[in-house]
Amino acid sequence: MFSLTVRRHFMIAHSLPREAFGPAQGLHGATFVAEVAFRRRTLNDNAIVLDIGAAGTIIEEVLAGLNYRNLDEHPDFAGKLTTTEALAEYVARAVADRLKDDDDGGRLAGIDVTLRENPDAWATFALDLTA
Repeated sequence: MFSLTVRRHFMIAHSLPREAFGPAQGLHGATFVAEVAFRRRTLNDNAIVLDIGAAGTIIEEVLAGLNYRNLDEHPDFAGKLTTTEALAEYVARAVADRLKDDDDGGRLAGIDVTLRENPDAWATFALDLTA
């Protein structure tokens, strides 16, 4: 299995209004490093997983809808908790949706999104595109 990973960062504000989240229940900010790994069983005709520039553009388009936004007011998250894990899934699915129109994207085996909240804590969502 081959993979290509592209990183970008984004900043959000949100609250996690449940007792389990302690001080994070209130409105606070977070800066995430998003690492998006594109997986493919075999390389394409150009001997790559995906064009790095195209991958970066897709990720930037997805993150633009989140960057500097208060996710408590974002329509895609109405009634949902915006935990790091939930955001990783959201980004993975949004990237996959943008790849549907891409000929090479249709042959990807998966997309893994890792969101690093700090050097010691991160969450990953792995989306299987073969199912």
